[in-house]
Amino acid sequence: MPQFTVLTGLLVIAVGTLLMALPVFSSEQVGLWEAMFTVISAITVTGLSVVDVGQELTFPGQVLLALLILTGGLGLMAITTFLQGFVQRGSRLRRRLDRGRAMDEFGVGGIGDTFHSILITAAWVIGMGTLVLYTIGFRDIPVPRERLWASLFHCISAYNNAGFGLWSDSLMDYRASPVVNLVIMVMIVSGGIGYRVTNDLWQNRFKVRLIRSFSLHTRLVLRWTIGLILIGAAGMLFTEHFTRSSGLTPLPWWEELQVVFFQSVSTRTAGFNTVPLSVEVISEAGLLLMMTLMFIGASPGGTGGGIKTTTFACLVAATRSTLRGEDTVVIRRRAISDKVVLRAVGVTLASLLFVLLMALVLGLDRGVGTDGQPFSFLEKLFTCISAFATVGLDVGVTAELNRWGQLVLMVGMFVGRIGILLLLSAVFGSHTTSRISYQHEELYL
Repeated sequence: MPQFTVLTGLLVIAVGTLLMALPVFSSEQVGLWEAMFTVISAITVTGLSVVDVGQELTFPGQVLLALLILTGGLGLMAITTFLQGFVQRGSRLRRRLDRGRAMDEFGVGGIGDTFHSILITAAWVIGMGTLVLYTIGFRDIPVPRERLWASLFHCISAYNNAGFGLWSDSLMDYRASPVVNLVIMVMIVSGGIGYRVTNDLWQNRFKVRLIRSFSLHTRLVLRWTIGLILIGAAGMLFTEHFTRSSGLTPLPWWEELQVVFFQSVSTRTAGFNTVPLSVEVISEAGLLLMMTLMFIGASPGGTGGGIKTTTFACLVAATRSTLRGEDTVVIRRRAISDKVVLRAVGVTLASLLFVLLMALVLGLDRGVGTDGQPFSFLEKLFTCISAFATVGLDVGVTAELNRWGQLVLMVGMFVGRIGILLLLSAVFGSHTTSRISYQHEELYL
C-alpha cells in the first residue's frame, strides 16, 4: 500500500517539525521552516542542513535529531507496516505481502523477526563503533559525557548514512585520524549494504571462503561496493592530481590517501567530509565523479539512497549482453528476468529525469554564495543529486538558497528516500496485469 507509506512519512515529518521548533529543542534562530527542513533531512537520512546542529540545537534537540535519523534509517518502513496491520483489511497473505514489499524484502514472511534482527545488528555495530570512538578516536574531547555523546551521535548518523555532525566543519578536524576515518567508513558501509546482505554473511560466517555459498544478491552488493570504493578513490586521486588548484595536492601522501578513500565511501549517500567541499577545493572533474557515485548510491534494503548498486550492476550486465548480441541478461551464470531489467531501466530513467527536473526548477533560484557570486549550474546540479540520493554533501549552496530553492531540495529528499517508483505508485495507483497480448513490431535503435 504505497499511499500508506507516503502518508506515514508525512505524518512523522509533521510531528517532528512541531517538536523541533519548540524552545526546549532549538534556539530562537530555528523557526518552523528551518525545523521542517532539518526534520525532512533527518527522516530521509540525508544530512543537508540549514542550521548548525551543535550550536542551534539544544542537547534534547540533538537527541531528537538522532531519534529521527534512526526512524528514517531503520524504522520508517517498519512503522508503516506495523500500522498497516491495524488499518488494512484483507487476507493474511495479502498483508504479509504488503509488509514484505514495504521492508524491501522478498517472500511472504512476517516483519517481527526481521525487524528484531535489524535492530540487534544496528545496536551491535553502533555500540562497537561508539566504544572505539570514545576510547581512541575522540580522546581530544576532555569532558567524558560530551565525548560519549559525540561518539554515539556520529555512529548513529554514519550507520544510517545520514551525514549529520555536531560540528560545523563535519569531520575535517579528524582528517589525519586513521581511527576516526576507519570507524566512520565501517559504519557507513555496514548500514549501506543492507540487512539482507548482513544476514547472509552472518548465516554463512563459517563458509566465508566458499563464495558460492552466498546469494547472488550478496555477491553483487559486495563486489560493487568494494569496486565503487576503489574506483572512487582512484578516480579522485587521478582528477585532483591533474588539477593544480585542487585542495588535496598540498596534503601529505598518507593523509591524501585517507581523504580519497573516506570521501569515496562517504560520497555514496553518507555525507560526511574531511576536506572543504567547493569548486575552489575540488576540481570540476572530481565533483562530476562524486555526482556519479552519489547517483549510484548504496544497496537495496540499506540505509542509503541512490538508484542502488544492484540496479547499476543490472544495467551494466544488460549493456554487456546487448553488445554481445545476447537475448538474455546473465550475471554470474544466472539469468536475470526481463521484469528485473525493465525495473532497473525504469528506476534509473525516472531518477535521472527527476534530478534534471530539480536542477531545472532550482535554476530559477538566483541565490548567490558568500562571495557574492551566483551559483554555477554544476553547484546546483551537485546539490540536487545530493538531495535526491539522500547524501547530504554540500558545496555551500543549501543554506544560501531562498525558500523556493530549499523547498525543491526538501521534495527531492523525500522522493529520493521513499523511492521514485513507490511514489509514482502512490500517486497513480497500482495497475493490474493486462491479459491482452499485442503484436510484435520491430523498432530500429
